[in-house]
Amino acid sequence: MKKTLIAAGFVSLMGSTAMADGIGVSMALFDDNFLTVLRNGIQAQADAGGLSVQIEDAQNDVAKQLDQINNFIASGVDAIIVNPVDTSATQAMTDAAAAAGVPLVYVNRQPINVDSLPDNQAFVASNESESSRQGFIEQCNQWAAAGKTEVSVYVMQGELSNQAAVQRTQNYYDVMDAGECAVKVNVIDQQTANWSRDQAQNLMTNWLSTGAAFDGVLANNDEMALGAIQAMKAAGIDMASVIVSGVDATQDALASMQAGELDITVFQNAAAQGGGALDAAVKLAAGEAVEQKVYVPFELVTPANIDNYLSKN
Repeated sequence: MKKTLIAAGFVSLMGSTAMADGIGVSMALFDDNFLTVLRNGIQAQADAGGLSVQIEDAQNDVAKQLDQINNFIASGVDAIIVNPVDTSATQAMTDAAAAAGVPLVYVNRQPINVDSLPDNQAFVASNESESSRQGFIEQCNQWAAAGKTEVSVYVMQGELSNQAAVQRTQNYYDVMDAGECAVKVNVIDQQTANWSRDQAQNLMTNWLSTGAAFDGVLANNDEMALGAIQAMKAAGIDMASVIVSGVDATQDALASMQAGELDITVFQNAAAQGGGALDAAVKLAAGEAVEQKVYVPFELVTPANIDNYLSKN
């Protein structure tokens, strides 16, 4: 299977391609800061190319998302873009689109069947094996620079049905196992907060109630990192005494970093993923071959280089 790496922001829309009935887009949910940027990236590229897109909210419901895909097929769309609710439930989506001969592009969340996609299907995202790994190594370096040789941390996971959450969590342990962390790390507890700021705040509040000493929080995304920070601030914890990392480099996260709260994040180019997914969908609809795995690089963000990212996500 082909795969390729594209530079952040690179999109080459086939503006001359005639799209009969447009492209159907099913997003896992609208109520998510990162996915909103991704969705806006799809819409912006469509507008720039004069393309018609119909974007629907699956509201984190697998059955609803499959219904949307079937409805897109029945309505005669030229191609479909899917941001999966559950990455382990994508085979049925692939089968439905393949049976109808409609091109399908998965975006951002890796489908479980990514290595067996039909020729008219593709996957556009960032390589999750590089996501939290970058941030965690930087976190280790910051602890070492502060004179620590051993630290205790909490780990916040995204939705356990999501491949990104599984991989981002595994990255922490891979770094430790490979000896790439400059300090010894002890995980006090690890639980899911489902990518949610509110759930993360509640989880962090519960952890704080135990009174256990800790040196940092490893969060699978920025929303959960921000929730953890809110809980710590409410408890009167000095944010300079802990190191918190997230992933995505959302605007809220960057504002928190500027305020001296969030220490580390990793830029995931949502707009480039969205635009890249649309580009692939247009080409597939035109009968062109595309790379089946298109990766937009992750980029480490710290207070030292934050100015380069303030106008991106």
